[in-house]
Amino acid sequence: MKKILYNCLIVLTMAATWSGCDDETTYKGGIPSPYVFAFDLLKIYKNADVVLTSENMGGANSIEGVVVSDHTSKNMLSGYLMVQNARNISSADSIRSIAISAGPAAANYKLGDLVRVKIEGKTLTRKNGMLQVTGVAESDITKVSSGNTIPTNKATTAQILADPARYESSQVTIAKVTFNPPLAPTGTYSGDKLINDSFGDLILRTDAGATFANDKPNVYANYTGVIVLTANTDGKLIPHLRMRTTADAKVLTAPEVPPFVITGICADPKGSDVNYEYIQFRATRNINFATENYSVVTTNNAGSPGTPPYGWGTGGARTYKINMTSGTVVKGEYFYVGGTQKTINGSGSTSIASAKWIRSYDYNGLDSDILNGATAAGGTKTGNLLANSGNASGVAIFKGIVVNINTVPVDVIFIGTGGTIYSAGPPAAGYRITTSDLYDQSDPSTGAPQEFYRAGTNLNAFPYLTPGDAGFFQAFGGAFDTNLGKWTKVRSQTGILMTATSTIAEIENVPNVTTEIK
Repeated sequence: MKKILYNCLIVLTMAATWSGCDDETTYKGGIPSPYVFAFDLLKIYKNADVVLTSENMGGANSIEGVVVSDHTSKNMLSGYLMVQNARNISSADSIRSIAISAGPAAANYKLGDLVRVKIEGKTLTRKNGMLQVTGVAESDITKVSSGNTIPTNKATTAQILADPARYESSQVTIAKVTFNPPLAPTGTYSGDKLINDSFGDLILRTDAGATFANDKPNVYANYTGVIVLTANTDGKLIPHLRMRTTADAKVLTAPEVPPFVITGICADPKGSDVNYEYIQFRATRNINFATENYSVVTTNNAGSPGTPPYGWGTGGARTYKINMTSGTVVKGEYFYVGGTQKTINGSGSTSIASAKWIRSYDYNGLDSDILNGATAAGGTKTGNLLANSGNASGVAIFKGIVVNINTVPVDVIFIGTGGTIYSAGPPAAGYRITTSDLYDQSDPSTGAPQEFYRAGTNLNAFPYLTPGDAGFFQAFGGAFDTNLGKWTKVRSQTGILMTATSTIAEIENVPNVTTEIK
């Protein structure tokens, strides 16, 4: 015991001795990096010109980053070098870039070059709308290496328009782009063109002197480039996208135009759900279901363990299919599939039997129409065709009445994210998606396949609406342009709280709430 006390006293004495040492021997911390990253550099600018110093750059005197500008095709702003964060990227949200006014020397550097630029003593300013470092000479720039990977932002036009400075001078990919309005058959890249990705419109700018200015654009593609800002007369920052070379346009195969789209569901009517649930669709063209068969499959994953072994074709408690093999609809018409009761909001509510019903089905008393999965079985009869809460649920439309492990839907929506519904494999398994306003069968930035919900970037899901049993109709409102063959406004969810006396007019043709067919 005495020995223990003696050792403790020694430790305490040593600690007191160390704490009593004079300041000359105190640890002063690590040596600051000589390189500031664009993410940190941008924070220095406070809407006024600032001279960059070692002090305001945290001990740094230079910026290090990967070059995202390329002047070989003559569509970049002359004299500007765009340098983007190359390291310490923890997420896409950390990607930032800065424009460096370097004069003719800017053209000496190519995509993927890692450079270090001395910026101490230079000025950080916003000029002609663009945040930039000025006063940089060719001797201030050192190339470290070439062929480096460039972290890429995947952004929607809505995100860019909402926060232009966030994406300024950085490399950005905008997915599933078409031109709005469509280009004439003789149309070229030259000038300002509006591109649309279902989230909004953004200017694609091509200088008349660009080597590809007179090329015919790809009418459906992923476009990558650099976001450049200009200021209008009111000082508002206006973003546009500049391609650097024709390689920035990745041609896509346009998805098959869906003959009708999912526009809403009543998953939780007031009171009992048994045979009162329904799905709303809207036609994008005329359809005769007797000669052109389709089917709708729902998935309810409550209490179902494991990845669905046969996807939408699994059957049992996982998926339920209703065939559509009779009836007609015309372009723009709403129509319904669901239970046998045909009321708008459960028992005792307004009848909507006079609406266009392509199929009403006793899902509580009957197993579903046959799926063509591992067996000839269908989905098991259920009191809830559509889930009210819990694990992820979904609705998918299929061409024809055969749905198996490989069948790809023509439209699909999901609600919720929980449960075991996707496995990366190999082989990958789960619920297949189609390329639409909400999902992509290939990663827009890398081109890697992602054919299932929850794979890659396919994470979009609408939330379950609360409180339960309130009588919500879930409207999935967007805008589908039949001339472009795509969504020009992505679908969003609106909960329409219904009563027993609600009418069909409350869930159809509601401006900015229900889906518009153009």
